[in-house]
Amino acid sequence: MARNTKKIIDDYIAAWNSHDANKILSFFTDDGVIDDLALGKVSNGKKELDNIIKSTLIDVPDVKFEEKIFFVAGGWAGQEWVMSGTNAHSPIPGLPATGKTFSVRGATIYHLQDGKISRETDYYNLVTILQQLGLMPWQPK
Repeated sequence: MARNTKKIIDDYIAAWNSHDANKILSFFTDDGVIDDLALGKVSNGKKELDNIIKSTLIDVPDVKFEEKIFFVAGGWAGQEWVMSGTNAHSPIPGLPATGKTFSVRGATIYHLQDGKISRETDYYNLVTILQQLGLMPWQPK
């Protein structure tokens, strides 16, 4: 199970890195969920998932994920990653697109069911992205 789960997630990330919205969507169950905690947005079912995937690819058309850590525990998997890309369109109403690049560390917890992702919960620091895009001042560490 662990090897198959790793392959599923590797192929899923490859689909993101190839910017193929239909391929990305194909990894989800019909009632799949993406819970983006940084944006405070939960997308349920194929229609909403399709919208959020396509919106992400518009906002960051060159988005890239690089895996750092991966683990499997039963029907669950976890992954730490670095996401990078260029801000071509703002996902947040009222904020402009800057055309600047960003890179942020994050993590995802996946639940798999019958070889497909039934739930994805994403954790990352939106403030870090906004600071790199020049939309928030840097805070001293």
